[in-house]
Amino acid sequence: MAVAFELNTSYEDLLVQKLSNVPTQDKRETSLIYQATAANTAETAQILFTLLNYENQMFADTAPRENLVRRAAERGLSPTPATKAIRKGVFNIDVPIGARFSQEEYNYVALEKIENGIFKLECETVGEVGNFETGQLIPIDYITGLETAQLTDLLIPGENEEDTEAFRSRYFNSFESVSFGGNRADYKERVGNIPGVGGARIYRAKYGGGTVGVTIIDSTYSKPSTALVELVQQLIDPLDSQGDGVGLAPIDHVVTISAVNETVVNIATTLTLQSGWSFGDVENAIKEVIDGYFKEIAEQWAKAITKQEDNTGLIVRISQIETRILGIDGVIDIANTTLSGTASNLELDKEAIPKRGTVSG
Repeated sequence: MAVAFELNTSYEDLLVQKLSNVPTQDKRETSLIYQATAANTAETAQILFTLLNYENQMFADTAPRENLVRRAAERGLSPTPATKAIRKGVFNIDVPIGARFSQEEYNYVALEKIENGIFKLECETVGEVGNFETGQLIPIDYITGLETAQLTDLLIPGENEEDTEAFRSRYFNSFESVSFGGNRADYKERVGNIPGVGGARIYRAKYGGGTVGVTIIDSTYSKPSTALVELVQQLIDPLDSQGDGVGLAPIDHVVTISAVNETVVNIATTLTLQSGWSFGDVENAIKEVIDGYFKEIAEQWAKAITKQEDNTGLIVRISQIETRILGIDGVIDIANTTLSGTASNLELDKEAIPKRGTVSG
């Protein structure tokens, strides 16, 4: 009698099922029937494991990255590639376009003049690594008259290649919100795919009939620079030809790109510390955990999908702040926490993310 096996059936269960089909013969472990069946079962288990592996590679929820990319390509999706950071360089003279500079372990090349002595610099290494360091630049080739060179602001964040699980989520989200011809999902997809952009919220008729408001956050989940806002505006709907369909926006859509606002949150609390500890001993750690929590909130802002989410302000919760501070070495207890002078959770505007202000304890 044929026996059907589930792909995830264990070797032990397979052996029991096979032996159960042997009616009356000797089935002890030393018997010929047992030995033959055990050997056959090992091969069957290997076949089932191979088939299960093939099955897992076929479906998007279990597929490894390579097969997930192939599956998503059927919907016109692909992982966003790594990009290079664009930084601001400040010099005492105008440097040549293409001039290269080093800062610690990374190199930067002059791309474009912003104004006298100020240039856009592109990190030669792709990814987020170019977003962080600041300080003195060293010219790789001699530049006559160069006396000072500083790497300063982050203009357009560099991004790592899209993480597998983030791409998997985006693939499944594509079934819930189908992008088409300038609808909400289309704007979110097109704007979100621009290098340096971490997410966008879309507002219909924000400035009157026929207008679309697009508020963006950068890929570090911070307020974007003016340079990034201008880049996105130029790509989506250039200011000198708004509504003409010159950019990615459909014709007759007058699109205005703006930066997410930052709401400064001042935090005051009463801490009980271990004997011998002072607030100064834990202050930096407290600031780090608050910054981490605020970044999580900003990520939630960026991941809004629906119209309702776009129009909902996020909430800074006292309980979350207190829980995280309690996990810091040296902190025994916490009480009387206020956010900007109020002893309650703080609801932000729909176009705002939190920014840490003063911290006292």
